[in-house]
Amino acid sequence: MASSNLLSPPKGSRPGLRRLSSMTATEKEINSGGPVVIIPERLMVQRAQSFQGGFAASMETARNELNELNLEDEEGVLSQSSSSPETPGSPLTPSDAPTADSFAFAFDIDGVLIRGGRPIPAAIEAMKVLNGENEWGIRVPYIFLTNGGGKTEAERCIDLSRQLDIEVAPAQFICGHTPMREMVAKYNTVLVVGGEGEKCRQVAEGYGFRDVITPGDIIKDNESTTPFRKLTVEERANSRVRNYGKTKIEAIFVFADSRDWAGDIQIILDLAMSKGGYIGTLSETFDEGPPIYFSHNDIVWSAAHDNVRLGMGALRKAVEVLFKDRAKGKQLETIAFGKPQIGTFEFATRLLQQWRKDEHRINRPPETVYFVGDTPESDIRGTNEFNEKAKNDWYSILVRTGVFQEGTEPMYKPRVEVGNVLDAVMHGIKREMAKLGKSGHSIPLTTATLQNLSLNGDEVVTGKPSPTVQIGEVSPPSLV
Repeated sequence: MASSNLLSPPKGSRPGLRRLSSMTATEKEINSGGPVVIIPERLMVQRAQSFQGGFAASMETARNELNELNLEDEEGVLSQSSSSPETPGSPLTPSDAPTADSFAFAFDIDGVLIRGGRPIPAAIEAMKVLNGENEWGIRVPYIFLTNGGGKTEAERCIDLSRQLDIEVAPAQFICGHTPMREMVAKYNTVLVVGGEGEKCRQVAEGYGFRDVITPGDIIKDNESTTPFRKLTVEERANSRVRNYGKTKIEAIFVFADSRDWAGDIQIILDLAMSKGGYIGTLSETFDEGPPIYFSHNDIVWSAAHDNVRLGMGALRKAVEVLFKDRAKGKQLETIAFGKPQIGTFEFATRLLQQWRKDEHRINRPPETVYFVGDTPESDIRGTNEFNEKAKNDWYSILVRTGVFQEGTEPMYKPRVEVGNVLDAVMHGIKREMAKLGKSGHSIPLTTATLQNLSLNGDEVVTGKPSPTVQIGEVSPPSLV
């Protein structure tokens, strides 16, 4: 296939006609003399200036408008097509590719893109497709929605960028504890549990929590709190000195998976059974403790091991069961964020809309969001339940590279089940192209009006004017 942007003029009665690729023509080539055919300037701008209309719909409408103009008979200026099998146009490069505005993707991470800290091979290819390396020449917006945590969103983005060989911004990333930032104004002194070292304290303080306590602080103040856990030298140095028996803890946030179940459960139970959040006290009614928030409720998750591993949801169950046993049958009510909680998907909706506006200049919500996950109980359940109340279509896709395995029956049914994340991406894009009647090949430009305009739409004022054809802006049709 020819790759040149400047193609040979036709023989015969139309001397001087230059055929430029409708995708890669430059202003210099257009102004160099002779009539040419180009597409709108908005389809040739860089990544951060993606146009607002649907790519496939716009091109199809433009093709119809050109056919209706039918300037083939006017002065014999243009030939039947701007490209042919012998002289085809060049495809869009990813950096120049227009952005799909009618749909987007949201991804779980562990078991979908990453497993055991390493990328699932199909994930790297899937990201390439979304970033423009596909037969339709479009880029598709996407965000990441994981129940994992224990690091700042910026740190997680750095990790994921390195693993997938792409650029991931914090503005397109939600951890399980990300929605907790919206509770900063509600509580002053909080206990933060889980994660490695001081990371979760740093995350909480980064969110704006004013007084953040860790289990290590409490143990340093009274080592008999956890008889079998001794602080390391580093933990002791980082733990903050205070009389915690006189400190009112207003809420408990489990930001990440516990590294010491026995010690963390002990301290959580001590506070849950306390009088008003003062550690070391014991309530007579067992209903005076601070509220307890978990960043997610996944019982298991997909790690490097062949079998799934226990997650934060298991810790939550352990706390609730032990409280009931200690509190004479009284139920402990805890709150979980993350998937499948509706609030997390509402947060994701706001994040996705802001990301599309800031990064892709698309100031409206997508008509369809394809959510790709590996856990039926959280990913699929949450997507399906949110779809029932959402104004747009949240389409659940279940992959077989994580918690869910082929041959088993998912407790919550996805809209479609596929092998891996690349299959999921291709399914979603092909489904959208089918809605628009897109064949998967570039649409040839046939005939159009000639104007003395440059590539950016300005009138040519120097040198020999180059007649150009520019397709006007079009409004994408509504999808059904």
